[in-house]
Amino acid sequence: MRERKRLESALATEAELSRRSGDIAAYFELAREGEDVAADLKREIDALRGFADKLETETLLSGENDLLNAIVTIHPGAGGTESQDWAEMLMRMYLRWAEREGFKTEINDLQDGEEAGIKSATFTISGEYAFGLLAGETGVHRLVRISPFDQAKRRHTSFASVFVSPEIDDSIQVDIKPDDIRIDTYRSGGKGGQHVNTTDSAVRITHLPTGIVANCQNERSQHKNKEKAMKMLRSRVYEYELEKKRAITKKLEDSKLDIKFGSQIRSYVLQPYRMVKDLRTRVESGDVDRVLDGDLAPFIRGYLLMKRKGEVPVAGGDDDLE
Repeated sequence: MRERKRLESALATEAELSRRSGDIAAYFELAREGEDVAADLKREIDALRGFADKLETETLLSGENDLLNAIVTIHPGAGGTESQDWAEMLMRMYLRWAEREGFKTEINDLQDGEEAGIKSATFTISGEYAFGLLAGETGVHRLVRISPFDQAKRRHTSFASVFVSPEIDDSIQVDIKPDDIRIDTYRSGGKGGQHVNTTDSAVRITHLPTGIVANCQNERSQHKNKEKAMKMLRSRVYEYELEKKRAITKKLEDSKLDIKFGSQIRSYVLQPYRMVKDLRTRVESGDVDRVLDGDLAPFIRGYLLMKRKGEVPVAGGDDDLE
């Protein structure tokens, strides 16, 4: 089924390229006949350039799991409300990116912060190449800004970690024995009122051999939460086993960086000036609002191009953003 979809997508892409090229050729013909089509021609050329950039990015994706959906987990670093607010900003950024790309999203587990932001979030982004496009987002993200929570209006630095894993489907076998897991149920949390679940429907599954934990509280049904949590657990155990294999062969996976302070992959500076800079690829953007609104294309493309060249993007490089 996946191969069929891939072939259908390739045929659709070829047809779309042919259509766009034909439209541009027609506008050039009208221009030669004296028609004023400059605005229309510019619009079509810009659209074709964007389409070609997207195709170029997809050609850089050749990993075994690149076509799969992505499971994204975000945790704030030390710093309380500051970091929790930053974690929520990152979650919004990725959800908006998914919306731009036409991907579907589903919140699997969300723990609200006590004052603002989130304590943790796990969500699934579904669509072709979702994991391949987001794999390079794994790592620590750093924010520098004037804190909205500081009455003295001082500048604060906040950290949050992002981890991206592929959603493993039924075609990939991950053997998890019933004796190797512990299932706990608890009452779902929320912001209060009608949103608070009055039954123990939330599910936490712990894989005892590895200590990997998967939570789900999005559904009112305990059965559905268990099913989704098990799916997330299988994905994380699969990724864990891949990491062990890479460690043995000493081949580092570029998209999986140690999630710890000092290994940030990207800085987002809102004060004293505005700049987003990837510390591995040196890709920069002065339009911070656009990036936080989900425009990650330049950073994703830069990361994939670096991998294609055989260069290993390393986090925690020289950070001259102060």
